[in-house]
Amino acid sequence: MKKAFRFGVVTGGYASRSAWITLAQRVEELGYASLLLPDVLGTPLATMTALAVAASATTKLRVGGYVFVNDYRHPALLAREIATLDQLSDGRVELGLGAGNWAHEYQQLGIPFEQAGTRVSRFAEGLSIIKQFFSAETVNFSGNYYTIAELRPLPRPVQQPHPPILIGSGGRRMLTLAAREADIILPVPPVEEKIGWIREAAGERFEHLELGRGDFGIELIDGPVAAAPAFPGMPVEAHLMTTEQAVEYLLEQRERLDISYYQVQERQLENFAPVVARLNGK
Repeated sequence: MKKAFRFGVVTGGYASRSAWITLAQRVEELGYASLLLPDVLGTPLATMTALAVAASATTKLRVGGYVFVNDYRHPALLAREIATLDQLSDGRVELGLGAGNWAHEYQQLGIPFEQAGTRVSRFAEGLSIIKQFFSAETVNFSGNYYTIAELRPLPRPVQQPHPPILIGSGGRRMLTLAAREADIILPVPPVEEKIGWIREAAGERFEHLELGRGDFGIELIDGPVAAAPAFPGMPVEAHLMTTEQAVEYLLEQRERLDISYYQVQERQLENFAPVVARLNGK
């Protein structure tokens, strides 16, 4: 059985409380399921604090990082922050996680940008710690990169066994790990072969996974005008469609590739809303 469609909005936010709250409430009003912030330097708002404010200003909207970089913070401390946010939002958090691939940010922060294999290995240990924090009575861990002893994991998240874990990647090793450990997976295009890797690694888990991707270029020619691109680091190639063509396109993608969770940039918020109204929850 195919999963129902849902849609998220990716944004860097605004350096204004009123503008940020207005955006979060508008995203919710238009029927989008989630509001997501990249965990990158230089955006107007820091991710965790902005998500907390957005959650407090809405009632149904889910919030999450797109995605939290493992090397930027200790995984146990990230898990504690996420559990707190899940508590205070009444269970409306999606935990997006990644191994990190912005070399210039590592340089700015004075963090060694090690080879991909090392970053993925450290990510795997971090993910194990995070899942323990959400479910174990006491966290004990001894690995190549992290050591934790007798840590009492508080608070507990509302969502059990843990908030949905989202992993996005284009590498086979990361996607294999995601297939075995995540709830939501965003394979980087082109996706056909990568979904095959996920299906193979997931086995019986595959039917329970939610697959998604960012479609930052769709613009409806019969909808409100889309705003200018917001993220220089996220190149946008415009795909002009009518609402009907976009609906048919997404239905075909779900039928062929099992993709049901689509993210758009804030610039598409109003323009893409007719598609959300047509397909959300169906």
